[in-house]
Amino acid sequence: MTPTPAYASRLRRLQDNWQAAPDKPEETPRNTLLALWSTAAGAPLSAVSASDIALPALDEDAERCLDTLLDRRIDGVPLAHLTGRQHFLGMDLLAGPGALIPRRETELLGRAAIALAREACEGGRAAVAIDVCTGSGNLALALVHHVAGLTVHGADLSEAAVALARRNAATLALDARVSFQAGDLLAPFETAAFHGSVDLLTCNPPYISSGKVGAMPAEISSHEPRLAFDGGPLGVSLLSRLMQDAPRFVRAGGWLAFEVGLGQGAAMARRLRNDPAWGDVRELVDDAGAVRALLAQRAASGTGASA
Repeated sequence: MTPTPAYASRLRRLQDNWQAAPDKPEETPRNTLLALWSTAAGAPLSAVSASDIALPALDEDAERCLDTLLDRRIDGVPLAHLTGRQHFLGMDLLAGPGALIPRRETELLGRAAIALAREACEGGRAAVAIDVCTGSGNLALALVHHVAGLTVHGADLSEAAVALARRNAATLALDARVSFQAGDLLAPFETAAFHGSVDLLTCNPPYISSGKVGAMPAEISSHEPRLAFDGGPLGVSLLSRLMQDAPRFVRAGGWLAFEVGLGQGAAMARRLRNDPAWGDVRELVDDAGAVRALLAQRAASGTGASA
């Protein structure tokens, strides 16, 4: 890409107004500008996918569109809402205000879940996964995208999130192997067909305590759905329900895999280890050494009731 004066001046403007977002470390002034530029040209891309593109030509209308997008980004509108795209584990997903924007930190859980799903599908076995609090469908879609032979059922309490997840499945041509429905946590799957037969149960639940949601950065609290963050008074309401209900669904030898908030991992791991329904419990840490996801294997025998 050969920078032009128009590109250079807009990049300087972004750099002068840049506020790094710790939850989106992949976004830089440069790839943000490229993503907005591509969007103004009619070919929207995420920041990750736009990083190495050739600079598209813009006519006058497209330049005005680009400057409007730049103004809105500087005002704090999330990049993914301006481009309508967010990258997650090798996929550019549709994004919008109806669901949580997928974060890079969730790729830690995603990679581990993909590895577990591949094990479940070894030898050509047809395996089944459930993804609850599915949001835009990013975890569910990453699983079917990367694991042949896996069928995934996703659910979310938000009808808007489910609609977005279905659009993502159709856009990626994965809708033959993944389905989404609205419902409260595992309620959509309370049937004999799912009880004791799920190979992998994943979840990226809301885990911010209710009192802290309003104090989150405005780019998050003013633009993304509160339902996707608010984990109740202590931030663990959904996590507690998930651990209580999961043993009814996960088969012996199958896995529960979920994300946790900062500081929650040790207590949640301890609860899983104290529950006879679960055997092997693993803690996944991020680059800073913080526990950000937990994996628990269903014991061959157990009471099926959580403590």
